[in-house]
Amino acid sequence: MAAATVLLLRQDASGIEVLMVRRNSKIAFGGMWVFPGGRVDPGEKDPTDELGSARRAAVRETREEAGLELVAADLVAWSHWQPPSAPEMIQRRGPLRRFSTWFFAAEAPAGVVSIDHGEIEDYAWLGARAAINQHAEGTIELAPPTWITLTQLGRHQTVGDALDWARAMQPRRFHTKQLSGKPRTIAWEGDHAYHGPNGTGSRTGGALHRLELRPDGWVYQDTTGL
Repeated sequence: MAAATVLLLRQDASGIEVLMVRRNSKIAFGGMWVFPGGRVDPGEKDPTDELGSARRAAVRETREEAGLELVAADLVAWSHWQPPSAPEMIQRRGPLRRFSTWFFAAEAPAGVVSIDHGEIEDYAWLGARAAINQHAEGTIELAPPTWITLTQLGRHQTVGDALDWARAMQPRRFHTKQLSGKPRTIAWEGDHAYHGPNGTGSRTGGALHRLELRPDGWVYQDTTGL
């Protein structure tokens, strides 16, 4: 199922803040803190324009979930995420959905955030490091794509720097595979164990591009140089 989500960025005295919303526990990704977004509706789909379809969905979802108006052309492609073939292996809440999702970034438009207190129960403007720390403390719940994206965002000091970085790079595709073993580990293209059915490639030596979901804290390793 095609989907889109948006990092709405604003500058704070201490750095970048991003808008995050908390989903109702009864829907997909229930209870988690995510960026505004959702699936691409049939009327928004254009088989010849994947990014355009996703941008249209991102604009609509931001309006519906946060009450903010975006211009599709202002959305900068950040990354693309595809779930593992066996999504039940990833810890989740709510109904099972498999979303192939484009992540975009944009400077937050003027206006007051307005949520419906239905699908979206709460919202907050958070710094990337603050959100990651709250997740580690158990205060908020994040999905791996959100956690990785916050890690990337935390490398930038200003909204302009973050958007310039995204414009200059080819959007990275995170097509997730589950690796067996403990701690639970998921990996992406470039990791030496990625290739082969369900990530059964070489287990020793080589580059790493993976997330270890350790009980005492998640650890992201990326030695691919990308």
